[in-house]
Amino acid sequence: MPYEVLARKWRPQVFQDVVGQAHVTQTLMNAVKTGRLADAYLFSGPRGVGKTSVARILSKAINCERDTSGTPCNECTACKEITSGISVDVQEIDGASNRGIDEIRELRENVKYLPSASRYRIYIIDEVHMLTLQAFNALLKTLEEPPRHVKFIFATTEAHKVPVTILSRCQRFDFKRIPPARIVPYLESICQAEGIRIPRTALTLIAREADGSMRDAERLLDQVVSFAGTGVEDRDVIATLGLMDQDLIFETAEALLGGQALKCLELVARIYDFGYDLKEFYRLLMQEFRDLLLSLLDETGALVDLGTEERARCLALARTVGAERLEFTLNFLLTREVELRQTVHPRLALEVTLVKAASLGAYVSFGELLQEVDALAQGLGTGQPAPACPARAPDEPAPVPQATPKAVPAGADTAREVAADWPGLLKFVAPQNRIMANVLSDLRFLELGAGVLKLGKGAKGFSGTYLDDKDNLAQLTDYARRYFKRDLSIRLVEEEAGVPQAQRQAPRPALDLPPPVQ
Repeated sequence: MPYEVLARKWRPQVFQDVVGQAHVTQTLMNAVKTGRLADAYLFSGPRGVGKTSVARILSKAINCERDTSGTPCNECTACKEITSGISVDVQEIDGASNRGIDEIRELRENVKYLPSASRYRIYIIDEVHMLTLQAFNALLKTLEEPPRHVKFIFATTEAHKVPVTILSRCQRFDFKRIPPARIVPYLESICQAEGIRIPRTALTLIAREADGSMRDAERLLDQVVSFAGTGVEDRDVIATLGLMDQDLIFETAEALLGGQALKCLELVARIYDFGYDLKEFYRLLMQEFRDLLLSLLDETGALVDLGTEERARCLALARTVGAERLEFTLNFLLTREVELRQTVHPRLALEVTLVKAASLGAYVSFGELLQEVDALAQGLGTGQPAPACPARAPDEPAPVPQATPKAVPAGADTAREVAADWPGLLKFVAPQNRIMANVLSDLRFLELGAGVLKLGKGAKGFSGTYLDDKDNLAQLTDYARRYFKRDLSIRLVEEEAGVPQAQRQAPRPALDLPPPVQ
């Protein structure tokens, strides 16, 4: 007997077998029980999540000769014929190859005839979005007033391409992507029944690569078993599917957070020699930092698709650096993703990016620095040793005098008049956002004209990239509008290297910070 692939052998035959689509299967079971059947259904969602399988199960449920509870018996003649695909009353049509108006006209002629043996004549049109506009228009009247013995079931991966006139005549069900946490147990049950020995970690790798598709997961499992036999190890999955070694990804993240720039370059060389796609490696590295951050923030682990050992390893590393450092590094990697994706020299761009990211190892947040400065100021004022943490509550603003918003005259859009009040803007920002005030003190005012405030980027690394964050830039724009009482936008300008430092940087305004200790 010829071999039957796992995806076909383990195709769901009843609603209860469908994984991850309870919101669809329960509704359809209740509709069959109560007889509240629609004339047409539209199943939309990603590939391999069960759309066509549910369409077949629904066809069996409403044509089953024995069962009336919403679950097909799979033993009567109608169920067996539909399962084997030989039923003359249930026709599956490929919308990609039967997309013209002539095929739809032929379908309209055939719907007039009563079913030969079943209760309903059912048309399942897969990838229905591939039909031409003329074909859709020819189908409209039939969908609006179909014969009582006809049901339509449409399936598509791109529901937005289906005309709204068709959508309005269908009951729509959106299928969800299946999470790895649901795919892995199902694969385990298949392996147990097939006599395949495979660890859960290997199945997790397969589930991740399937990207929410149960059919793809079964196909990948079939491929791995063909290579390794019935005894599968993690290395077999990595070798067969060409996956990136997760240990290599974690080692790179560890080197970045440890400030080991040379090790980062060595890892890039290893990745390049292995023949891995460098851009895919970069994507997985950002995913690793996401997992590190979420493992620290989400104690339940519901948001991270990791095994027990991997989650413990990520949590241990995340705790050593803290959430703020992880967030800062992830944001740094995200801002440089476009450059890496568009460059024609991905290895060079990756090496530069990782070296820069590794240099963030000495990063100290402004929040922590200001807390230490406040603690030192209190110690100097009282003559006592500085306390370990600020005495005031975390939410209490620092006691910095707030500048009064200045109404700039309408004709005062000159650099000289606004530059004279640049320190006032910084004092206005300081009590509301001390970090931003310190960053602004490293920038240089250039000009204000036509509602645009131009600032020269600072020479310091963090100050020069702080306003690259859209949220920070939007907050500064709001402060400037409130202070100058006008509608403004902020524009950052890269200054020429030949500009003297004395001209580059505006004088730092006094923010009531304590003088340096001698």
